[in-house]
Amino acid sequence: MKPITVLLAEDHIIVREGFRKMLEFEDDFTVVGEAQDGRQAVALAIKLRPDVVLMDIAMPQLNGLEATRQLLKAVPAAKVLMLSAHNDDAYVTNAIESGAKGFLLKQTSAHDVCRAIREVQKGKTFFSPAIAKRQERLHPLALDRAGLLKKKMAELTSREMEVLQLIAEGKANKQTAAELGIGLKTVEKHREHLMEKLDIHDTAGLTRYAISAGIIESSVQLTIV
Repeated sequence: MKPITVLLAEDHIIVREGFRKMLEFEDDFTVVGEAQDGRQAVALAIKLRPDVVLMDIAMPQLNGLEATRQLLKAVPAAKVLMLSAHNDDAYVTNAIESGAKGFLLKQTSAHDVCRAIREVQKGKTFFSPAIAKRQERLHPLALDRAGLLKKKMAELTSREMEVLQLIAEGKANKQTAAELGIGLKTVEKHREHLMEKLDIHDTAGLTRYAISAGIIESSVQLTIV
């Protein structure tokens, strides 16, 4: 039987190596590539056409949420399993909204990771047990919060999501323009649109939103400009 091909997208080398070695023990998996950021994950998915992508939610350059959207547009047959060290309900909601078929905590057992890959390959969904249990008894207030984040994120374009991540990572407008290959005035216009759509009017607020939505982890933030 043809093995399930897997692409690993994780910016921490030691974590990525751990997943690769774990999957190499299984006869029905083949790791076809490894990416250290979201942009590389999209490029490798287009090139390698993996069956399943294990995608870290918070990565530099391009976060896992936006990378998943871009990847699935280019490779719709791929199945994405989102990875995170955090189990916030908004993270889970945003991951599924981006097109992911499941959500795994990095503390998940090797048995459940392998099971998740097999399940999503069949077109099913899979959540780490702790998340699955909580989803069944999710408090209405948590649902409201996750739903609000989801609604706001749905209003953002792909480029605005990229700009938001770079702002939250502490990049100045000139740095953002250079990294995305666009003009400074274009970055400034995207920044204005972000503030209008999210009803947030300072960089600190945009950064807090990016953290709450799982776009970056709080440790990623270096400076606020």
